[in-house]
Amino acid sequence: MQVPDKKTGIVRTWTPNNANGRFTGDSIPLKTAFARSINSIAVRLGQEMGIKNIIRTAQDMGIKSPLEDEPSLALGSSDVNLLEMTSAYSTVANDGEHHDPVVITKIIDQHGNEVMVAPKENKKVLPYKTAFYMQQMLKAGLVEGGATSQSLRLYTTPDTDWGGKTGTSNNHSDAWFMAVSPNIVVGAWVGGEYRSIHFRTGALGQGSKTALPICGTFIKAFMADKAFQKYHTKWMLDPDEDIDPSTYNCTGPVYHRQTVDPIEAIVPEGEETDQEEPNPDADDPMNPQSDAGNERHPDAGNERQTDTRPANPSSESRNNSRPANRPRVESVESE
Repeated sequence: MQVPDKKTGIVRTWTPNNANGRFTGDSIPLKTAFARSINSIAVRLGQEMGIKNIIRTAQDMGIKSPLEDEPSLALGSSDVNLLEMTSAYSTVANDGEHHDPVVITKIIDQHGNEVMVAPKENKKVLPYKTAFYMQQMLKAGLVEGGATSQSLRLYTTPDTDWGGKTGTSNNHSDAWFMAVSPNIVVGAWVGGEYRSIHFRTGALGQGSKTALPICGTFIKAFMADKAFQKYHTKWMLDPDEDIDPSTYNCTGPVYHRQTVDPIEAIVPEGEETDQEEPNPDADDPMNPQSDAGNERHPDAGNERQTDTRPANPSSESRNNSRPANRPRVESVESE
């Protein structure tokens, strides 16, 4: 892809890579590509949809930070913050309705009179069908073969729908994870103040290894508390919507490693064979090392942050603050 350099104006060839360094060239459902964080599919989709349309939709969903009109935006190359991300993903969880983040929902005086009530109006920014398909793709991140969010299942229970999306920037400088359910969205970012501070390898620094366990630990404790039983729920398809299950109940191609029969592999002394021994450490296209290019938190220091908010924040809330040098957790209780 020919892309002009913004600093020099010189047109250069941009070739985005997949995390495992390979391209199968095979057809693959969008749900599977999303679950496996295949960068080449994201870039192709971004070109088909149009970057300007992506920017407009992201802003409608709650992204306030400037977004660059360039092809790499499909991989999340512009800087955003954690609250914006949880706000945007909440729009998907809330069937396409967006509500700006609210810290204080109501103030009551000593006589029980309401002094202030936060606005509760939601704005429809995504069609229901679009939000539903996004929910299905997020859920695929936990169940598809080779999906990057599978380990979140270690922290969740079967009575609640959960979806997830990992994110890892170049050089593993930033690691993201977003966990989405019908009534609450949990997000975490791990990184340093400068991009030069990063993990050495994707195996250590990818979002599924750093940010996901932070979200998972919070979710496990949160969902185990009987006071929050109302968050145990699942997405239900609106019966008034004409959505064919065959449009989302699809699976991607399954790749198998070549194996060698241990008996046939025995070669008499002095004879040669052109059959290679299986390499158990070879790259598996169903297990990508990372998904480079996702969003970065530009303002935080060398700390971990966790941000959680309900899918529909027009409800009672409590704000628990922590010192800046400790992991930050913000939880909001729904009605």
